[in-house]
Amino acid sequence: MSTVPYTIRELFFKHIAQTSPSPLGIEIQRAEGVFLFTGDNKKIIDLVSGVCVSNIGHGNREVIDSVVNQIKNHMHLMVYGEVIQAPQVEHAALLTAQLDSSLNSVYYVNSGSEAVEVALKLAKRHTNRGEMISFYGSYHGSTHGALSVMGSEEYKSSFRPLLPQVRHIRFNSFEDLSLITDRCACVIAEPVMAEAGVISPQNNYLKSLRERCNQTGTLLIFDEIQTGFGRTGELFSHQKYGVVPDIMTLAKALGGGMPLGAVVASSSLMSDFISNPVLGHITTFGGHPVCCAAALASLKLLLKENWVAMVNEKSAIFVDRLKDHPLVKEIRAEGLLIAVDLIGEDYAKRVLPLLIEEGVLSDWFLFSPSAFRIAPPLIITTEEIEYALERILKALNKLT
Repeated sequence: MSTVPYTIRELFFKHIAQTSPSPLGIEIQRAEGVFLFTGDNKKIIDLVSGVCVSNIGHGNREVIDSVVNQIKNHMHLMVYGEVIQAPQVEHAALLTAQLDSSLNSVYYVNSGSEAVEVALKLAKRHTNRGEMISFYGSYHGSTHGALSVMGSEEYKSSFRPLLPQVRHIRFNSFEDLSLITDRCACVIAEPVMAEAGVISPQNNYLKSLRERCNQTGTLLIFDEIQTGFGRTGELFSHQKYGVVPDIMTLAKALGGGMPLGAVVASSSLMSDFISNPVLGHITTFGGHPVCCAAALASLKLLLKENWVAMVNEKSAIFVDRLKDHPLVKEIRAEGLLIAVDLIGEDYAKRVLPLLIEEGVLSDWFLFSPSAFRIAPPLIITTEEIEYALERILKALNKLT
């Protein structure tokens, strides 16, 4: 064994598997509110929120206390569904109380990808059909099933063969709705397409999608993994559009900063996992009591505070201040999920390191290469928005 001391940064590059050729490599020591702090106490405003995870901000005391208290009681006990654990039960009761009465049963998993896997399995099991439809430009996760319904061949081709009988249609295309037939088990859709660069449904498209699924006996799955828990100005994005899915997938902000995913459907639909075969889906750590305790505290906060009610007002400040910049081609916003689309892909690549120089953490979109992301914690104040905007504009001006 080597006795040469390594820094944390050196060990990061030595032992942590990388998925991009040039990771940011910023060493964060602590996080509080909307700010991240490096070891030398440099302050960085977080406009990514861990990709829409930290909706209630970093270091929330109520969530921390809930985690500590649950750890004192117990941590992992038994595979999900076999032992009654209060954090799961209390969270599921509160969560379903915020939803349409048909969405009354929760199956907890570990991540968004696993939630999608469960939803696809449930749809196939319930309908006894094999075909599945998703949308070009959609992102649903990186496991094999979730990857199969991803709407980008670039990220899929190296991992084929994937699930068969998957078709893709165009979001907001009423013509393509005819491709949903009685052979389809499900259509999986993001109510707002996030990684495509914040693409909103137009002209009651989601209602037409719902109607077509009803006509063909196809289950409608809404992926609210990135859009849920207040991000777009309602607790869940589909509530803005008055359309109820058969199945909803959740993760990211669900856990209040802890790893947690969930599938929500009717109890009658979820009961399909009980037989033929028994244990239709099992997961060792799904609904971990510590994660569910954090989720419960986080949801209570979102319902108690006015953060969700203020989302659109805060979003408008970002949009109004940035829309007239000469490098900005378009801004697409659904609450505090904002894509700032620049006049060229090269500008978007160059602006991200400039934003870091100015103390702003942003990110790109998988399927919208000319845009950068603004998705801060929902708790961000007007003063903090102005702080961020001053630095964003400085970074953009360096490109002109």
